[in-house]
Amino acid sequence: MTKYKLQNIATGDIFDDSGWLLSDPNYSKPSLIRAVYNTKQLNLKDDSHGFYKFSDWLPISRQLANSSFPVTYKSEKLAKVLDLENLYITFSGYWPEIGAKMDTCSFKETEAYSVCARLKPEQKGVIVVASAGNTSRAFAKVCSENNIPLLIVVPEDNLDALWFDTPINNCVKLISTPTGSDYYDAIDLANKICLSEMFFEEGGAKNVARRDGMGTTVLSAATTIGRIPDYYFQAIGSGTGTIAAWEANLRLIEDGRYGNHKMTLVPSQNIPFTPMYDAWKVSSRDLLPADEDESRQKALLIAAKVLSNRRPPYSVPGGLFDALSDTNGDIEIADNGELEKACILFEQTEGIDIHPAAGIALSGMIKSINSGKVEREKILMLNITGGGEKRFRSENKLYYLKPDAIISSQSDNKEIIKKAEELFKLIG
Repeated sequence: MTKYKLQNIATGDIFDDSGWLLSDPNYSKPSLIRAVYNTKQLNLKDDSHGFYKFSDWLPISRQLANSSFPVTYKSEKLAKVLDLENLYITFSGYWPEIGAKMDTCSFKETEAYSVCARLKPEQKGVIVVASAGNTSRAFAKVCSENNIPLLIVVPEDNLDALWFDTPINNCVKLISTPTGSDYYDAIDLANKICLSEMFFEEGGAKNVARRDGMGTTVLSAATTIGRIPDYYFQAIGSGTGTIAAWEANLRLIEDGRYGNHKMTLVPSQNIPFTPMYDAWKVSSRDLLPADEDESRQKALLIAAKVLSNRRPPYSVPGGLFDALSDTNGDIEIADNGELEKACILFEQTEGIDIHPAAGIALSGMIKSINSGKVEREKILMLNITGGGEKRFRSENKLYYLKPDAIISSQSDNKEIIKKAEELFKLIG
Protein backbone atom coordinates (compact mmCIF):
# COMPACT_ATOMS: atom_id res chain seq x y z
CA MET A 1 0.00 0.00 0.00
CA THR A 2 2.74 2.48 0.98
CA LYS A 3 5.59 2.99 -1.48
CA TYR A 4 9.06 3.01 0.03
CA LYS A 5 12.60 1.67 -0.24
CA LEU A 6 15.08 0.62 2.44
CA GLN A 7 18.39 2.25 3.33
CA ASN A 8 21.43 0.80 5.07
CA ILE A 9 22.39 3.30 7.79
CA ALA A 10 26.05 2.27 7.80
CA THR A 11 26.63 2.58 4.03
CA GLY A 12 23.78 4.78 2.80
CA ASP A 13 22.90 2.19 0.15
CA ILE A 14 19.22 2.17 -0.90
CA PHE A 15 17.49 -1.03 -2.02
CA ASP A 16 14.04 -2.58 -2.50
CA ASP A 17 12.19 -4.37 0.29
CA SER A 18 11.98 -7.86 -1.15
CA GLY A 19 9.75 -9.10 1.65
CA TRP A 20 10.53 -9.39 5.35
CA LEU A 21 13.99 -7.81 5.30
CA LEU A 22 15.50 -6.95 8.69
CA SER A 23 18.93 -6.02 7.36
CA ASP A 24 20.75 -5.25 4.12
CA PRO A 25 21.24 -8.62 2.37
CA ASN A 26 24.37 -7.26 0.67
CA TYR A 27 26.09 -6.10 3.86
CA SER A 28 27.64 -8.54 6.33
CA LYS A 29 28.20 -6.23 9.31
CA PRO A 30 25.56 -5.12 11.84
CA SER A 31 23.55 -2.06 10.83
CA LEU A 32 19.97 -0.92 11.16
CA ILE A 33 18.06 -0.26 7.97
CA ARG A 34 15.57 2.59 7.56
CA ALA A 35 12.47 3.07 5.41
CA VAL A 36 12.71 5.84 2.79
CA TYR A 37 9.20 6.87 1.74
CA ASN A 38 8.21 8.12 -1.70
CA THR A 39 5.88 10.63 -0.04
CA LYS A 40 8.06 13.33 1.53
CA GLN A 41 5.22 15.41 3.00
CA LEU A 42 2.94 13.66 5.45
CA ASN A 43 -0.70 13.65 4.34
CA LEU A 44 -2.53 13.05 7.60
CA LYS A 45 -5.75 11.09 7.13
CA ASP A 46 -8.84 11.56 9.30
CA ASP A 47 -9.36 9.73 12.58
CA SER A 48 -11.63 7.11 10.99
CA HIS A 49 -8.44 5.43 9.71
CA GLY A 50 -7.30 4.86 13.29
CA PHE A 51 -3.57 4.31 13.58
CA TYR A 52 -3.35 4.26 9.79
CA LYS A 53 -3.99 8.00 9.61
CA PHE A 54 -0.16 8.03 9.50
CA SER A 55 0.05 5.46 6.69
CA ASP A 56 2.13 7.68 4.37
CA TRP A 57 5.09 6.97 6.65
CA LEU A 58 4.38 3.36 7.58
CA PRO A 59 5.92 0.44 5.61
CA ILE A 60 2.64 -1.43 5.26
CA SER A 61 0.88 -3.56 2.66
CA ARG A 62 -2.63 -3.29 4.17
CA GLN A 63 -4.71 -1.82 6.99
CA LEU A 64 -5.89 -3.99 9.88
CA ALA A 65 -9.07 -3.72 11.93
CA ASN A 66 -9.66 -2.02 15.30
CA SER A 67 -6.59 0.22 15.49
CA SER A 68 -6.17 3.35 17.62
CA PHE A 69 -3.61 6.15 17.59
CA PRO A 70 -1.55 8.21 20.08
CA VAL A 71 -3.17 11.47 21.22
CA THR A 72 -1.24 14.68 21.97
CA TYR A 73 -2.55 17.49 24.14
CA LYS A 74 -1.14 20.52 25.94
CA SER A 75 -0.82 19.94 29.66
CA GLU A 76 -2.21 22.50 32.07
CA LYS A 77 -2.22 21.04 35.58
CA LEU A 78 1.02 19.04 35.47
CA ALA A 79 2.68 21.88 33.58
CA LYS A 80 1.60 24.34 36.28
CA VAL A 81 3.00 22.16 39.08
CA LEU A 82 6.32 21.88 37.22
CA ASP A 83 6.29 25.55 36.17
CA LEU A 84 6.40 24.74 32.47
CA GLU A 85 5.00 26.91 29.69
CA ASN A 86 4.81 24.43 26.82
CA LEU A 87 4.48 20.85 28.04
CA TYR A 88 2.81 18.58 25.49
CA ILE A 89 1.87 15.07 26.48
CA THR A 90 1.55 12.34 23.88
CA PHE A 91 -0.63 9.70 25.47
CA SER A 92 -0.89 6.10 24.26
CA GLY A 93 -3.39 4.14 26.28
CA TYR A 94 -7.01 4.12 27.38
CA TRP A 95 -8.49 7.56 28.06
CA PRO A 96 -11.69 7.93 26.01
CA GLU A 97 -12.29 11.54 27.07
CA ILE A 98 -9.26 12.70 25.06
CA GLY A 99 -9.78 10.19 22.24
CA ALA A 100 -7.21 7.62 23.40
CA LYS A 101 -8.72 4.18 22.88
CA MET A 102 -5.91 1.62 23.00
CA ASP A 103 -7.45 -1.44 24.67
CA THR A 104 -4.04 -2.80 25.70
CA CYS A 105 -3.32 0.59 27.33
CA SER A 106 0.15 0.70 25.77
CA PHE A 107 1.90 2.31 22.81
CA LYS A 108 3.05 -1.17 21.88
CA GLU A 109 -0.11 -1.21 19.77
CA THR A 110 1.61 1.24 17.43
CA GLU A 111 4.29 -1.42 16.87
CA ALA A 112 1.88 -4.31 16.44
CA TYR A 113 -0.48 -2.57 14.00
CA SER A 114 2.49 -1.49 11.88
CA VAL A 115 4.47 -4.75 11.93
CA CYS A 116 1.44 -6.95 11.28
CA ALA A 117 0.30 -4.67 8.45
CA ARG A 118 3.75 -5.04 6.87
CA LEU A 119 2.99 -8.76 6.60
CA LYS A 120 1.47 -9.63 3.26
CA PRO A 121 -1.68 -11.80 3.55
CA GLU A 122 0.06 -14.59 1.63
CA GLN A 123 3.01 -14.69 4.08
CA LYS A 124 3.79 -18.26 5.14
CA GLY A 125 4.89 -19.29 8.60
CA VAL A 126 4.36 -18.06 12.16
CA ILE A 127 5.66 -14.74 13.42
CA VAL A 128 7.54 -14.93 16.75
CA VAL A 129 7.59 -12.06 19.26
CA ALA A 130 9.57 -12.07 22.51
CA SER A 131 8.77 -9.47 25.14
CA ALA A 132 8.57 -8.60 28.81
CA GLY A 133 4.78 -8.39 28.53
CA ASN A 134 3.28 -5.26 26.95
CA THR A 135 4.56 -5.92 23.43
CA SER A 136 3.22 -9.47 23.47
CA ARG A 137 -0.15 -8.25 24.75
CA ALA A 138 -0.39 -5.82 21.84
CA PHE A 139 0.68 -8.38 19.22
CA ALA A 140 -1.68 -10.99 20.67
CA LYS A 141 -4.61 -8.57 20.41
CA VAL A 142 -3.83 -7.53 16.83
CA CYS A 143 -3.10 -11.05 15.58
CA SER A 144 -6.10 -12.52 17.38
CA GLU A 145 -8.50 -9.97 15.88
CA ASN A 146 -7.00 -10.31 12.38
CA ASN A 147 -6.42 -14.09 12.40
CA ILE A 148 -2.63 -13.90 12.01
CA PRO A 149 -0.61 -16.88 13.37
CA LEU A 150 1.59 -15.72 16.26
CA LEU A 151 3.87 -17.25 18.87
CA ILE A 152 4.72 -15.02 21.83
CA VAL A 153 7.53 -15.76 24.28
CA VAL A 154 7.24 -14.10 27.70
CA PRO A 155 9.02 -14.78 31.03
CA GLU A 156 6.79 -16.65 33.48
CA ASP A 157 7.27 -13.85 36.03
CA ASN A 158 5.65 -11.39 33.59
CA LEU A 159 2.50 -13.35 32.77
CA ASP A 160 0.31 -10.93 34.72
CA ALA A 161 0.80 -8.52 31.79
CA LEU A 162 -1.07 -10.84 29.42
CA TRP A 163 -4.64 -9.74 30.12
CA PHE A 164 -7.32 -9.04 27.53
CA ASP A 165 -10.94 -7.92 27.43
CA THR A 166 -11.90 -10.74 25.08
CA PRO A 167 -10.66 -14.35 24.78
CA ILE A 168 -7.68 -14.76 22.47
CA ASN A 169 -8.02 -16.58 19.15
CA ASN A 170 -6.45 -20.04 18.85
CA CYS A 171 -4.03 -18.67 16.21
CA VAL A 172 -2.02 -17.13 19.08
CA LYS A 173 0.16 -19.39 21.25
CA LEU A 174 2.27 -18.57 24.32
CA ILE A 175 5.53 -20.10 25.52
CA SER A 176 7.08 -18.90 28.77
CA THR A 177 10.62 -19.08 30.09
CA PRO A 178 10.70 -20.33 33.72
CA THR A 179 10.40 -18.28 36.91
CA GLY A 180 13.61 -16.31 37.57
CA SER A 181 14.25 -15.70 33.86
CA ASP A 182 14.02 -12.30 32.20
CA TYR A 183 13.39 -10.57 28.86
CA TYR A 184 16.79 -11.55 27.46
CA ASP A 185 16.06 -15.23 28.21
CA ALA A 186 12.79 -14.86 26.30
CA ILE A 187 14.66 -13.31 23.35
CA ASP A 188 17.22 -16.14 23.43
CA LEU A 189 14.47 -18.78 23.39
CA ALA A 190 12.62 -17.02 20.57
CA ASN A 191 15.81 -16.95 18.47
CA LYS A 192 16.21 -20.70 18.91
CA ILE A 193 12.58 -21.32 17.93
CA CYS A 194 13.19 -19.34 14.74
CA LEU A 195 15.77 -21.92 13.64
CA SER A 196 12.69 -23.86 12.51
CA GLU A 197 11.36 -23.12 9.00
CA MET A 198 7.87 -22.91 10.49
CA PHE A 199 8.73 -19.67 12.31
CA PHE A 200 10.25 -16.29 11.52
CA GLU A 201 11.38 -13.53 13.85
CA GLU A 202 9.49 -10.28 14.15
CA GLY A 203 12.85 -8.54 14.39
CA GLY A 204 12.46 -6.01 17.21
CA ALA A 205 14.45 -2.84 16.58
CA LYS A 206 15.66 -4.25 13.25
CA ASN A 207 12.13 -4.16 11.86
CA VAL A 208 11.48 -0.82 10.16
CA ALA A 209 7.74 -1.30 10.72
CA ARG A 210 8.20 -1.51 14.47
CA ARG A 211 10.27 1.67 14.63
CA ASP A 212 8.05 3.66 12.26
CA GLY A 213 4.98 2.53 14.18
CA MET A 214 6.50 3.87 17.38
CA GLY A 215 7.50 7.05 15.56
CA THR A 216 3.83 7.95 15.14
CA THR A 217 4.01 9.38 18.67
CA VAL A 218 6.25 12.15 17.33
CA LEU A 219 4.07 12.58 14.25
CA SER A 220 1.10 13.02 16.58
CA ALA A 221 2.96 15.66 18.58
CA ALA A 222 4.29 17.63 15.61
CA THR A 223 0.98 17.68 13.73
CA THR A 224 -0.85 18.76 16.90
CA ILE A 225 1.63 21.43 17.98
CA GLY A 226 2.38 22.58 14.43
CA ARG A 227 6.13 22.16 14.85
CA ILE A 228 8.79 19.71 15.98
CA PRO A 229 9.18 19.78 19.79
CA ASP A 230 12.44 21.01 21.30
CA TYR A 231 12.88 18.16 23.80
CA TYR A 232 11.68 14.57 23.84
CA PHE A 233 11.29 12.43 26.98
CA GLN A 234 10.66 8.69 27.17
CA ALA A 235 11.64 5.68 29.27
CA ILE A 236 13.83 3.10 27.56
CA GLY A 237 14.39 -0.64 27.81
CA SER A 238 15.78 -1.22 24.34
CA GLY A 239 15.86 2.42 23.23
CA THR A 240 13.94 1.54 20.08
CA GLY A 241 11.22 4.12 20.73
CA THR A 242 13.79 6.88 21.08
CA ILE A 243 15.52 5.78 17.86
CA ALA A 244 12.10 5.88 16.21
CA ALA A 245 11.50 9.40 17.53
CA TRP A 246 14.81 10.54 15.99
CA GLU A 247 13.91 9.01 12.63
CA ALA A 248 10.45 10.59 12.64
CA ASN A 249 12.11 13.92 13.43
CA LEU A 250 14.38 13.58 10.39
CA ARG A 251 11.38 12.91 8.15
CA LEU A 252 9.56 15.94 9.55
CA ILE A 253 12.58 18.11 8.73
CA GLU A 254 12.50 16.78 5.17
CA ASP A 255 8.74 17.50 5.06
CA GLY A 256 9.62 21.17 5.56
CA ARG A 257 6.45 22.33 7.32
CA TYR A 258 7.37 21.59 10.94
CA GLY A 259 10.79 23.20 11.40
CA ASN A 260 14.35 22.22 10.63
CA HIS A 261 15.64 21.43 14.11
CA LYS A 262 16.32 18.16 15.92
CA MET A 263 14.67 17.44 19.24
CA THR A 264 17.07 16.90 22.11
CA LEU A 265 16.41 13.29 23.09
CA VAL A 266 16.32 12.57 26.83
CA PRO A 267 15.42 8.92 27.52
CA SER A 268 15.54 7.46 31.05
CA GLN A 269 16.38 4.11 32.63
CA ASN A 270 15.14 2.49 35.85
CA ILE A 271 17.79 2.09 38.58
CA PRO A 272 19.49 -0.37 39.19
CA PHE A 273 19.20 -1.64 35.59
CA THR A 274 21.06 1.07 33.63
CA PRO A 275 23.40 -0.45 30.99
CA MET A 276 22.85 2.27 28.38
CA TYR A 277 23.17 5.09 30.91
CA ASP A 278 26.42 3.57 32.20
CA ALA A 279 27.90 3.37 28.69
CA TRP A 280 26.65 6.81 27.62
CA LYS A 281 28.11 8.53 30.67
CA VAL A 282 31.62 7.38 29.74
CA SER A 283 31.06 8.21 26.04
CA SER A 284 31.27 4.55 25.05
CA ARG A 285 29.60 3.33 21.87
CA ASP A 286 29.82 -0.18 23.24
CA LEU A 287 27.91 -1.34 26.30
CA LEU A 288 30.25 -1.89 29.24
CA PRO A 289 31.22 -5.47 30.17
CA ALA A 290 28.70 -6.93 32.63
CA ASP A 291 28.22 -10.18 34.51
CA GLU A 292 25.18 -12.00 33.10
CA ASP A 293 23.84 -13.15 36.46
CA GLU A 294 24.27 -9.71 38.01
CA SER A 295 22.50 -8.09 35.06
CA ARG A 296 19.63 -10.55 35.35
CA GLN A 297 19.27 -9.80 39.06
CA LYS A 298 19.26 -6.05 38.43
CA ALA A 299 16.60 -6.49 35.76
CA LEU A 300 14.41 -8.35 38.24
CA LEU A 301 14.69 -5.49 40.77
CA ILE A 302 13.23 -2.69 38.64
CA ALA A 303 9.56 -1.77 39.00
CA ALA A 304 9.23 -0.98 35.28
CA LYS A 305 9.75 -4.59 34.14
CA VAL A 306 9.34 -3.71 30.47
CA LEU A 307 12.62 -1.74 30.64
CA SER A 308 14.80 -4.82 31.11
CA ASN A 309 16.45 -5.49 27.75
CA ARG A 310 20.02 -6.71 28.27
CA ARG A 311 20.85 -6.60 24.55
CA PRO A 312 19.54 -3.22 23.34
CA PRO A 313 20.30 -1.68 19.91
CA TYR A 314 22.61 0.88 21.47
CA SER A 315 25.89 0.38 19.60
CA VAL A 316 24.71 -0.62 16.13
CA PRO A 317 24.89 1.99 13.33
CA GLY A 318 21.59 3.88 13.46
CA GLY A 319 21.08 2.83 17.08
CA LEU A 320 20.61 4.79 20.30
CA PHE A 321 24.21 5.98 20.58
CA ASP A 322 23.95 7.58 17.16
CA ALA A 323 20.53 9.06 17.93
CA LEU A 324 21.75 10.69 21.15
CA SER A 325 24.98 11.90 19.53
CA ASP A 326 23.12 13.47 16.59
CA THR A 327 20.64 15.34 18.81
CA ASN A 328 22.92 16.42 21.67
CA GLY A 329 20.87 14.11 23.87
CA ASP A 330 21.42 12.60 27.29
CA ILE A 331 20.17 9.71 29.45
CA GLU A 332 18.60 10.17 32.87
CA ILE A 333 17.96 7.56 35.57
CA ALA A 334 15.33 7.18 38.29
CA ASP A 335 14.74 4.62 41.02
CA ASN A 336 11.55 2.78 41.96
CA GLY A 337 10.63 5.34 44.61
CA GLU A 338 10.94 8.24 42.16
CA LEU A 339 8.91 6.24 39.64
CA GLU A 340 6.09 5.78 42.15
CA LYS A 341 6.03 9.47 43.06
CA ALA A 342 5.91 10.44 39.38
CA CYS A 343 2.98 8.10 38.69
CA ILE A 344 1.06 9.55 41.64
CA LEU A 345 1.84 13.11 40.51
CA PHE A 346 0.60 12.42 36.98
CA GLU A 347 -2.65 10.83 38.15
CA GLN A 348 -3.32 13.62 40.65
CA THR A 349 -2.73 16.37 38.10
CA GLU A 350 -3.81 14.94 34.74
CA GLY A 351 -6.47 12.57 36.07
CA ILE A 352 -5.41 9.21 34.65
CA ASP A 353 -3.11 6.42 35.86
CA ILE A 354 0.08 5.67 33.92
CA HIS A 355 2.37 2.67 33.54
CA PRO A 356 5.60 2.40 35.59
CA ALA A 357 7.73 3.00 32.48
CA ALA A 358 5.90 6.27 31.85
CA GLY A 359 6.65 7.18 35.47
CA ILE A 360 10.35 6.73 34.71
CA ALA A 361 10.00 9.06 31.71
CA LEU A 362 8.33 11.72 33.87
CA SER A 363 10.97 11.31 36.59
CA GLY A 364 13.73 11.77 34.03
CA MET A 365 12.06 14.88 32.64
CA ILE A 366 11.72 16.43 36.10
CA LYS A 367 15.39 15.73 36.84
CA SER A 368 16.46 17.31 33.56
CA ILE A 369 14.41 20.42 34.31
CA ASN A 370 15.60 20.74 37.91
CA SER A 371 19.25 20.33 36.90
CA GLY A 372 18.95 23.17 34.38
CA LYS A 373 19.64 20.98 31.34
CA VAL A 374 16.21 21.82 29.95
CA GLU A 375 14.90 25.35 29.44
CA ARG A 376 11.44 25.63 30.97
CA GLU A 377 9.98 27.81 28.22
CA LYS A 378 10.90 25.39 25.43
CA ILE A 379 8.40 23.03 23.81
CA LEU A 380 8.64 19.70 25.64
CA MET A 381 7.17 16.41 24.48
CA LEU A 382 6.56 13.81 27.19
CA ASN A 383 5.86 10.41 25.64
CA ILE A 384 3.49 8.61 28.01
CA THR A 385 3.85 5.12 26.59
CA GLY A 386 1.09 3.50 28.62
CA GLY A 387 -1.80 4.55 30.80
CA GLY A 388 -5.42 4.08 31.75
CA GLU A 389 -4.85 0.43 32.66
CA LYS A 390 -6.25 0.74 36.18
CA ARG A 391 -9.40 2.30 34.76
CA PHE A 392 -9.72 -0.17 31.87
CA ARG A 393 -9.31 -3.17 34.15
CA SER A 394 -11.99 -1.83 36.49
CA GLU A 395 -14.46 -1.36 33.63
CA ASN A 396 -13.99 -4.68 31.84
CA LYS A 397 -14.02 -8.41 32.49
CA LEU A 398 -10.49 -9.68 31.90
CA TYR A 399 -9.17 -12.88 30.36
CA TYR A 400 -5.60 -14.01 31.06
CA LEU A 401 -3.51 -15.93 28.54
CA LYS A 402 -1.89 -19.02 30.05
CA PRO A 403 1.30 -20.65 28.71
CA ASP A 404 0.90 -23.49 26.26
CA ALA A 405 4.39 -24.58 27.33
CA ILE A 406 7.16 -23.52 29.74
CA ILE A 407 10.60 -24.01 28.23
CA SER A 408 14.06 -22.97 29.41
CA SER A 409 16.23 -21.16 26.87
CA GLN A 410 19.00 -23.53 27.98
CA SER A 411 17.10 -26.57 26.70
CA ASP A 412 18.29 -28.57 23.70
CA ASN A 413 17.54 -26.73 20.45
CA LYS A 414 15.84 -29.74 18.84
CA GLU A 415 13.57 -30.17 21.85
CA ILE A 416 12.70 -26.46 21.85
CA ILE A 417 11.79 -26.53 18.16
CA LYS A 418 9.79 -29.74 18.49
CA LYS A 419 7.64 -28.36 21.32
CA ALA A 420 7.04 -25.07 19.47
CA GLU A 421 6.11 -26.76 16.21
CA GLU A 422 3.68 -29.11 17.96
CA LEU A 423 1.64 -26.15 19.20
CA PHE A 424 0.85 -25.06 15.65
CA LYS A 425 0.54 -28.54 14.15
CA LEU A 426 -2.33 -29.04 16.57
CA ILE A 427 -4.26 -26.17 14.96
CA GLY A 428 -3.24 -27.05 11.40
